[in-house]
Amino acid sequence: MSATPPDRGPTRDASVVVARDDDGLVALLSAHFPDHGGDYLFLPGGRKEPGETDEECAHRELREEAGITATTWRPLGSYALTLTSPARIHLYEARNLTLGPQQLTPTEQDFKLQWWPMDQALNAVADNRFLLPAGPLALLLVQRTAHV
Repeated sequence: MSATPPDRGPTRDASVVVARDDDGLVALLSAHFPDHGGDYLFLPGGRKEPGETDEECAHRELREEAGITATTWRPLGSYALTLTSPARIHLYEARNLTLGPQQLTPTEQDFKLQWWPMDQALNAVADNRFLLPAGPLALLLVQRTAHV
């Protein structure tokens, strides 16, 4: 591997949120991704805006994509997006939720909010229903720490 790769990849950090209601149901989003041949599940999340902290990004993305605000937040960890980029994905669990309207951008208009039991969400991971790795990792971390 060279010291300075020619393609540094994405450079903005992102946050992803596992939002769980009082019954333990998980807020999942679904949408159609034609470039990948179908509908996939994902957790609320996205890239940081300038001046935002990682947690502020998580709060904003949860509110915008799912219409959810939360009063209890727990960091789950973070990881590098790629080996050639300084960008990191920050994972959070959100509890004590309040539901409101989604605030979707034009490219997010088909995002559908669904509530799944944790075991079914984890089964969806095993069934390859998630396109990106951050959601499955965050779900597994929440499930693991719930039993510790």
